[in-house]
Amino acid sequence: MVVRRESFSYTVQAHCSRADAVALLSDLSRQEELHPLIVRVRRLPARPGAAASYAITDRLELGPLRFPVTYQADVLLVGQDEIVTVARQQPATTVRNHTRLRMEGDLLRIDVEITLAAPAPLFGYAFRQARAAHLGLASRLGAVLDGRSGGDAPAAA
Repeated sequence: MVVRRESFSYTVQAHCSRADAVALLSDLSRQEELHPLIVRVRRLPARPGAAASYAITDRLELGPLRFPVTYQADVLLVGQDEIVTVARQQPATTVRNHTRLRMEGDLLRIDVEITLAAPAPLFGYAFRQARAAHLGLASRLGAVLDGRSGGDAPAAA
């Protein structure tokens, strides 16, 4: 099976503490408020090597069809300036999220790199869905962390 891999990134800035951002971004059960596709998150026993594991259900669309897809996600690393998660879905699809945090004056800068790997026949659809969902999440993240509605759009890299 030929697997394609590609990445995209974005940056969000917020007026919040690094600890608040780490708490939100490393707890995938809180992603329902941010991620536009997620409809359910259930905590699972942590897989070996993971700090936490989850079953996440997204509602995807393909033309007029809407269908749920459930996948497993693991929080692999949680530090004060870095978070790494990986989501696995069948067939052979992974989404790796590498988030870096750093203070710039009174703003917290959050740099996110998403890497998707999927079988070639599914890659285009999966990449478009992942990119749209994560950029949607980015557009909400600053406002949630600032504790207000609205917010600045992310700067796509």
